[in-house]
Amino acid sequence: MSDSTSFEERLRLIRQRIAAAAGRAHRDPAAVRLIAVSKGQGAALIRDAFAAGMREFGENYLEEAEPKIRALDSSITWHMIGHVQSRKAKGVMGLFPFIHSLDSAALARRLSRFAEEHGRTVNILLECNLSGEATKFGFPAADPSSWESLAHQWEQILPLPGITVIGLMTMAPYSQDPETSRPVFRKLRELQNAVRKVLPAVIGPELSMGMSDDFEQAVEEGATMVRIGRALFGLREGGGERPPAGPMI
Repeated sequence: MSDSTSFEERLRLIRQRIAAAAGRAHRDPAAVRLIAVSKGQGAALIRDAFAAGMREFGENYLEEAEPKIRALDSSITWHMIGHVQSRKAKGVMGLFPFIHSLDSAALARRLSRFAEEHGRTVNILLECNLSGEATKFGFPAADPSSWESLAHQWEQILPLPGITVIGLMTMAPYSQDPETSRPVFRKLRELQNAVRKVLPAVIGPELSMGMSDDFEQAVEEGATMVRIGRALFGLREGGGERPPAGPMI
């Protein structure tokens, strides 16, 4: 898709590709939620996306997201998909109904405390580092022999008030070949299945995985949420959706 393509056309094509990938996996396309990654995009472009039918948007940075959230339509559902620093947990909790990047029990306790202060409950996904890359955040989960122990760590998060663990999130290593992401996505699904066998109540059914270059592979492997920026909005000034070696989307 060229950058001159309209957002409406890009959205239509992305939805077609999601539906086709879901069909190949014998899944219902309606089970896959499309989250438009609006990091680096101005409020005007997000309004255009909203007018085209998008209702869920993902942001990486609190400072960038806050003025947009306060300025834009209150019916938008906002997802925090970037790393949450402990000192910014209070602000994130007050603005985002979905947080995809819980990566420690300490952060869980902090988010829980602020959720109680705000009188709200927030949907949480546990970020998992399945590749073992030092540049990525997330619970270390590359070694399947650690999964049972990991489940018991997560069990301590469940009773915390104000947060509901609805599933898992991961990021695949950057590659020009989207097929290299497939084993990582499959591994996240296997981790979810393994943990739910040990402790059925630990996590919910959501799997947040897949971005502009590999969302079709993610859908085929069971993604229920895909996070797509560049393929919807085009290149941001200064670069694409995901830097080659960085931990951020």
